[in-house]
Amino acid sequence: MAKAQLEAKPELKTHSRLNDSLNVQLANWSVLYFKLHHFHWYVKGPHFPVLHVKFEELYELAALKLDELAERILAIEGKPVSTMKEFLSLATIKEADKAKSENDMLSATIADLQLLVKGLEETATLAEEQADDAATADIITGQVEDLQKQIWMLKSTLG
Repeated sequence: MAKAQLEAKPELKTHSRLNDSLNVQLANWSVLYFKLHHFHWYVKGPHFPVLHVKFEELYELAALKLDELAERILAIEGKPVSTMKEFLSLATIKEADKAKSENDMLSATIADLQLLVKGLEETATLAEEQADDAATADIITGQVEDLQKQIWMLKSTLG
C-alpha cells in the first residue's frame, strides 16, 4: 500500500498579492487606531461624554482587529508591516490632521470605516478566489460584520 504524500495546505502558504492586500488593511487598521485616539482626546461638544467613550471603544476594536490580521499574515507565512512609515505609506485611510467638530469626527470615522469595509471585502475575495484561503476570508468577513454594525451605530448617532 502506497503512502499518501502530505502536502502543505494552500491556505498556509501566502500569495504575494494576498500578503500585499492584507498589509494594506493592516496599515488601515493601524492608522485608524491612532486617528481614533486623536478623536478620543480632542472631541468637544455637547456629546463629549458619549463620543469620548465611543472613540475609545473603536480604538480598542481597531487594536484587536489589527493584531488579528497581523497574526493571520504570520500564520500563512507572510510578513506583516509593522512600522509607522510602512503604515502611512500603505494605508488608504489618512491620519487625523487637525481638530474637528464632533459631527466632522463622526462623519470622518464613518467614511474611514466604509473605506476599510470596501478594502476588506476586496481582500476577502482575493483570499478565497485566488489564494484558496477560506480561513483568511472568514476572519476578514467577521471584521466586515463588526464594522458594518459600527457604521450603522455612528450613522444613527448623526441622525
